[in-house]
Amino acid sequence: EVQLQASGGGLVKPGGSLRLSCVVSGFAIANRAVGWFRQAPGKEREGISCIMVDDGNTFYYASMKGRFTISTDSAANTVYSQMNSLKPEDTALYHCARVTKMASGAGCTFGSWGQGTLVTVSS
Repeated sequence: EVQLQASGGGLVKPGGSLRLSCVVSGFAIANRAVGWFRQAPGKEREGISCIMVDDGNTFYYASMKGRFTISTDSAANTVYSQMNSLKPEDTALYHCARVTKMASGAGCTFGSWGQGTLVTVSS
């Protein structure tokens, strides 16, 4: 059974940082692509980034470049998202996901994902 358990969310002030973690079970991330997306209440899902773990190739959606960094630890089968300079509009439920397709022009196609971790940016 594939499981992606995200954690590390919480309440942070504008300008602050958070590091999200996602422990994956059911498949080895070492030869796969994984990524992050978010969904705010009443809004459509928004892709953040994805990474091809074996070669480190990454893709960031345009609005996420510069403040979000995706990384992985294959030994721990874990995916991370470092988020800096957070803004109130970053408030959302953040999910990590298995990526079924990754293309520089088309972005990330997300497959299975977990329940997510809530990030709230507020003063």
